[in-house]
Amino acid sequence: MIIGVPKEIKNHEYRAGMTPSSVHELTQRNHTVVVETNLGTGIGYSDEDYIAAGATILPTAEDVFKQAEMIVKVKEPLAVERKRLTKDHLLFTYLHLAPDAEQTKDLVDSNAVCIAYETITSPSGQLPLLTPMSEVAGRMSIQAGATCLQKSNGGSGVLLGGVPGVESAKVVIIGGGVVGTHAAQMALGLGADVTILDNNLHSLRNLNQMFGTTIKLVHSNKASLDEHVLAADLVIGGVLIPGAAAPKLVTADMIKRMKKGAVVVDVAIDQGGCFETSKATTHQDPTYIVDDVVHYCVANMPGAVARTSAQALNNATLPYILKLADKGWKETLANDAHFLNGLNVCAGKVTNQAVADNLGYDYVDPASMV
Repeated sequence: MIIGVPKEIKNHEYRAGMTPSSVHELTQRNHTVVVETNLGTGIGYSDEDYIAAGATILPTAEDVFKQAEMIVKVKEPLAVERKRLTKDHLLFTYLHLAPDAEQTKDLVDSNAVCIAYETITSPSGQLPLLTPMSEVAGRMSIQAGATCLQKSNGGSGVLLGGVPGVESAKVVIIGGGVVGTHAAQMALGLGADVTILDNNLHSLRNLNQMFGTTIKLVHSNKASLDEHVLAADLVIGGVLIPGAAAPKLVTADMIKRMKKGAVVVDVAIDQGGCFETSKATTHQDPTYIVDDVVHYCVANMPGAVARTSAQALNNATLPYILKLADKGWKETLANDAHFLNGLNVCAGKVTNQAVADNLGYDYVDPASMV
């Protein structure tokens, strides 16, 4: 198979869909890999590194799309990239379609086969290709939140861990999944007063085993959300409904009643965000203020630590890329129900139930496409 890897073009996105070591694994199996020149510049790899791994360097992304059968990316394709997709392409990347009607329409119109990292499941019910970036984003959310709390950045001027004689900042994390767990680890490490809210008792029990009494665990409902969000200096939004738009758990009225100079970090922004006042921002212009509350809603947070993120992502995606390249998408998905869950759009049909429901498409069972 011919695998193509174009450079990412989203604002301040430096990650690469494949590292040289991943390329080497494919070329060793007699697959052809074509990559856009300077693909790895942002993560410390030169064209020579990719050539040494067996890749062919092409001058433009357009050349990559024209030659490749499978396109491997990191972020969802932007409009100019979507125009290059045809019925002969297999696209393998993050898509986050539920809140993105324009992208979904373009992918449907392209007739390409589009597999989303974020909806592939594992036998244990986890999301193995979303997990590494959720780990990074969870940890980064605390770094970003701590910076936003600085007075010069619009925050209240509270130090996350306090100092002897001065209380620590109150960090409230909504969602006890991968993002929430890693955010809690970072916040605890910095000495913050940490509370996690989740409505899943099984998750709360697991968190209790992990953290013991070092953090507060609260069952999430309207009353508890209101109480803890209003008391917080920093709120991390880390809720996830696989494939679907994130629920708006924190309302505009709650934001209005929060502490002046408080900070919210919406890690769920790729799926539309879980704060009613959220709108996607970029690393170039990451924050804005609503009712004296600083909002950090960068849609590609892990891109800021691109080398770590690209390596972590490649560790997770490579086995799946190899299967697609070795066996083709139809055979691969037909024999793996969990991989099949990643099929979001295929030959002009929407094959993910949550995306279809959110955007008003007829749902087509992905099994019928393989």
